[in-house]
Amino acid sequence: MLTKDHTKNLEKIKKALRSDKSFDLVQRNIIIKGRKASIFFVDGFLKDDITEKILEYFYKNVTEENFKTPEYFSYTSIPYVEVTTTDDTEKICTDVLSGITALIIEGFEKALLLDTRTYPQRENAEPDNDKVLRGSHDGFVETLILNTALIRRRIRDTSLTVQAYQIGTETKTDIALVYMENKVDKKLLKRLQKRLGEINIPSLVMNQQTLIEAIYKRVWFNPFPKVKHTERPDTAAASVLEGNIVILVDNAPSALIMPTSIFDVLEEADDYYFSPIVGSYLRLARYFITLVSVLITPLWLLALQNPDYVPDIFRFVLLDTAQNVPVFYQLLLMEIAIDGLRLAALNTPNSLTTPLGIIGGIALSEFSVESGWFCIESILYMALVTVANYTQPNYELGYSLKFCRVLMLILTYIFNLYGFIIASVINILLVCFNRTLSGKSYLYPLIPFNGKEFLRKIIRIHNR
Repeated sequence: MLTKDHTKNLEKIKKALRSDKSFDLVQRNIIIKGRKASIFFVDGFLKDDITEKILEYFYKNVTEENFKTPEYFSYTSIPYVEVTTTDDTEKICTDVLSGITALIIEGFEKALLLDTRTYPQRENAEPDNDKVLRGSHDGFVETLILNTALIRRRIRDTSLTVQAYQIGTETKTDIALVYMENKVDKKLLKRLQKRLGEINIPSLVMNQQTLIEAIYKRVWFNPFPKVKHTERPDTAAASVLEGNIVILVDNAPSALIMPTSIFDVLEEADDYYFSPIVGSYLRLARYFITLVSVLITPLWLLALQNPDYVPDIFRFVLLDTAQNVPVFYQLLLMEIAIDGLRLAALNTPNSLTTPLGIIGGIALSEFSVESGWFCIESILYMALVTVANYTQPNYELGYSLKFCRVLMLILTYIFNLYGFIIASVINILLVCFNRTLSGKSYLYPLIPFNGKEFLRKIIRIHNR
């Protein structure tokens, strides 16, 4: 707690901040109408021009009458919008480290906190992984305040609520709950607020993923995503208007949407930027292609193991020649190879991305066939699977479907038809038992069945 002794206050704050150990923690001593004062700030988080104008106002306009109390001084002498007072040393340190400027004045038992911060940020451009053919082309960035403003810009309603939290005893990461007070599920909101209040971890090491794992403490073996990620402000705003809760995390360029069903994860903004008939076609095509991406290679393997069961019209899928490497191992190798190429592309400089793609394409096509490692059919089906994975932007769902596909391949190879059936049942159970935070089924509105809502998830109707 601060006192009216200016020297002791400075020593207390300097000791708590350890400002003498870090070059970017700056203490600037000034004189305001004969009174000693100091400002503490983080170099790089300060709006220099705003701070300069505030100090200029101090030097020209402040009189002795303004020093009655810290609150009175803030009312009469600080020409800035966001100003608070506090005598809590811990809060002062936390706010300074967050970018806020702390002003300590001789004779005041409280510090004045001026929110003159600014954060380095990239351009507010359309996200690379969540593009649309039509509609707005802005996207979230790593600054929480700007992200909340992007949602506020779209929802001009007093029911829109943005609640702030700090998670992590070391990082004190800012997060925000965004919801419509008149539409949100109150039970879900209370449950989420309770869990956020109970989180006691040192830091959000991996940002949003750490937060998700802190909220969902169980069912780690289920690969299906528990929340929906989006980098689009319009998608987040639409979800809020539908009664969902959006979580924004500082330093994360995306929003978390909950509760989330499998149908929500498969939705895209393009479904709503086109006419209902076009949006419905795009949605149904995405559902079909997603299902095909899981079943096509296990079904082909099953057909190769049971050629007598294949109808004449589909016998062209069978192989005429013996393979040096069994088809099962070819498919597994290519599953890993494709991920290897994807990881290599992420870590390759932009100038070398095109040569890497050409080399990878050649290595997994002509050369691999001529060398006897793979057959043309295996490459064709895995190419279809790879392209199908990009019909929806959710990486978590893409890898969930990959694990389901690999499980079906393994069990089909070992137990033939019975393995295919067992793997299908396991995958269905994984989807069915993947509960949302609200307790609803992951397959809602299919299970439990809600005809009206299910129709809205399958067919794009008029915007409400």
